[in-house]
Amino acid sequence: MMKSIIKTSTRALTNTLLFGALLTSILFQACQKDESLVGTPVISYVRITDPLKSDSLVTHAFMGSSIAIIGQNLQNVDEIWFNNQKAFVNFSFVTSTSIIVTVPNVIPSVVSNKLLLINSNKIDTLKYTFGVDVPAPFLSSMLCEYVDDGSTAVIQGNFFIDDPAIPLKVFFPGNLEAKITDLTLTQIKVTVPTGAGVGPIQVKSLYGSTRSSFYFRDDRNIIVDFDVLTAAGGWRSGVTGNSNPAPVSGNYVRFIGAMLGKAGATWDEDHFSFNFWPSSNGRPNVPLYTGDIANAAIKFECYVVDTWSASALQMIFTPYSTANTNSFIADDGIPRGLWIPWKESGTYKTEGWITVSVPLAEFKYKADGGPCANALTADMLRGLTFFVFSGGMAGTDCTPQICIDNIRIVPIK
Repeated sequence: MMKSIIKTSTRALTNTLLFGALLTSILFQACQKDESLVGTPVISYVRITDPLKSDSLVTHAFMGSSIAIIGQNLQNVDEIWFNNQKAFVNFSFVTSTSIIVTVPNVIPSVVSNKLLLINSNKIDTLKYTFGVDVPAPFLSSMLCEYVDDGSTAVIQGNFFIDDPAIPLKVFFPGNLEAKITDLTLTQIKVTVPTGAGVGPIQVKSLYGSTRSSFYFRDDRNIIVDFDVLTAAGGWRSGVTGNSNPAPVSGNYVRFIGAMLGKAGATWDEDHFSFNFWPSSNGRPNVPLYTGDIANAAIKFECYVVDTWSASALQMIFTPYSTANTNSFIADDGIPRGLWIPWKESGTYKTEGWITVSVPLAEFKYKADGGPCANALTADMLRGLTFFVFSGGMAGTDCTPQICIDNIRIVPIK
């Protein structure tokens, strides 16, 4: 009886395995048959990806924008080209009826105004009329916002297109055209024209004209310039100078001295700080900035002459009257901004003066770099202290020379 049971079980198992193999074969053939039935892709229309505007059909789009291609037989699309630029295809966003893709952020050298789909078999393809728009110039910043007439200024951004028929042009305040000395898609070097004033810079290209949100030689809302607007009256008004290095505009404060690499190891207020106390400086008891602090930044010009590789530049806003105490420097209830430009590479220095911009939204840290429990509010913007200390980052021993000028709070959009 036992032998009969074993034979029966073996026969059943064999039949099950044969049935499974047959089913797998049928499914595989069915899949092959389904794939062979998928022919040339078809595009019904193209729309933007915003679900609230899903009925907005488009026949062209800006470089860098996302679009949804709607159609049939799209699941085997392997390549997508806009003019002669190949797009990156994320196959997680490819289905039989739709593809979400980003228009390449590279200007085509050959303009066909065609969108090309290529299937994985490299045989079934589709050309579809679709244009790629090049944006007007985008101006993000200047390497340094304070540059003398006749010197080289560097403008950073994107879509700086110099067409032989319609050359790129740069205008400084006063509608003074600057001479372009070097040009890439993302950077323009120009000679500052004689007589340039204060205000936005304008860049014109074949594709439009744009005025910068930042100001050249920005003089808006300067808090301390170490010339007329000083930090006198504070516990430490800062060590100032106007030579070695040459100034960007008059006097500047200089932080210089030996600094240990261990986080928080060096506390040297005499050489690495200044305190602007408005009550003892003769300033009114009003906020330093009255605009939207969510859309504002503290800016300053900076020249790091000798290598900096330890501690953070800490920036904190203090009360109108400090009652001659520096306790707020170590008060972790005061949200502060931290600038640690050596954080990524381990060392930092500049080739001349640069403009630094720290959004007020980034004033959210404690002295050791941890998150502060309190948020910065507009009413806190009364006094101001800069000092180099800790930041929670371990670095290496150094003797930096950090020069700072023209500290201001300005809108960033």
